[in-house]
Amino acid sequence: MPSTSNMFRKPATSLRTPRAEDGAAIWNLVRDCKPLDENSMYCNLIQCDHFRDTCVVAELNGQIAGWISAYVVPSDETRTLFVWQVAVAPAARGTGLGAKMLQHLLRRDACDEVERLQTTITSDNDASWALFRKLARLEKGELGHTAHYTREGHFDGRHATEHMVTIDLPERMKKAA
Repeated sequence: MPSTSNMFRKPATSLRTPRAEDGAAIWNLVRDCKPLDENSMYCNLIQCDHFRDTCVVAELNGQIAGWISAYVVPSDETRTLFVWQVAVAPAARGTGLGAKMLQHLLRRDACDEVERLQTTITSDNDASWALFRKLARLEKGELGHTAHYTREGHFDGRHATEHMVTIDLPERMKKAA
């Protein structure tokens, strides 16, 4: 039987749309991916069910090793995909899985009209900053950011300020023009 560390060294064997039955496994994955905020298991189940077209599950050797929850912002004329969470199992980090999942998501039919991507990141989350900078390079996009949800103004001093990260996707904007 292969060791757990060897199991995750291979590239993703499957990037797919989540199923409601994945909710509990995704909840466990997020719990293992500090500093991500844990949502309720029910929230992850709803994401897998109601938002499945804009969420991604990565399976490695039959195990869920990656997760992206996202949605197209309703009533948004700029056609924005908001990425809520990216989780990669600790043993699968450093393999490029996060970027592969994001690119896979951007190529889905549900994202055909998306012209920019947004997410929020705290200033100390180096892994997320690196992932989204990499995505901007891969997609030939420009990354900008600004403080958006502030510690005092939105989180009652209980959570670090979240910076709104925006990646304009010029190739997609050209197609839409």
